[in-house]
Amino acid sequence: MNNKTTVLIVEDEHAIRNFMSTILTSNGYRVIVATGGAEAISLIGSHCPDVILLDLGLPDIEGTEVLKSVREWSSIPVIVVSARTFEREKVEALDMGADDYITKPFGSSELLARIRTALRHSHKILTKDMGGKNEFVTGDLVIDFANRRVKVAEKEVHLTQIEYKILVLFARYVGRVLTYDFIINEIWGIPSEKNSQQLLRVNMANIRRKIEENPGNPKYILTEVGVGYRMADLEN
Repeated sequence: MNNKTTVLIVEDEHAIRNFMSTILTSNGYRVIVATGGAEAISLIGSHCPDVILLDLGLPDIEGTEVLKSVREWSSIPVIVVSARTFEREKVEALDMGADDYITKPFGSSELLARIRTALRHSHKILTKDMGGKNEFVTGDLVIDFANRRVKVAEKEVHLTQIEYKILVLFARYVGRVLTYDFIINEIWGIPSEKNSQQLLRVNMANIRRKIEENPGNPKYILTEVGVGYRMADLEN
């Protein structure tokens, strides 16, 4: 797969962390790991995972605090993976915005099934925003949401996870000017500071280098000087 689905495992127990990582890697997922809550929040902002597997009993801060932080800016699917079995704790996590709750111990089939369900739900939200379409086309640029592939003039383009998310964001709002702050908050969920805008500019330069015939004179993603960017709505 060109753009592998990224799963962030937030788990301080070595054996469980390795068990989940091995299962996911062998099933074609890209895995990143965090052993504490603060590290998880940092990785979520920098890597923009597609799914988060979140333990509640972390060594530094409670998993619920991580969940609360994520839900302040993002709808990334969060599956709580915890040994806590009290119904009130499950309800609390779900009420705070968790998409699902798995109780330890669990099997590999259950874990994979829960992830697939969370991804389907996330994909439906995306395609609903796109008018229910599984594909976006402008000019020779095609984004295949179902398979997470991007092509320009029938040639596949290899994007990083964040580059892909930025491109999808532009596709959702094709023809509209997106401000720097809006893009940064949607993709990273961090304040629009000087270094944040620099991060965005670097990613935009890389995207243009990959999808534009002439990056210096782009036709797909246009710059609105001092404001932001806009995806051109071209005839096909």
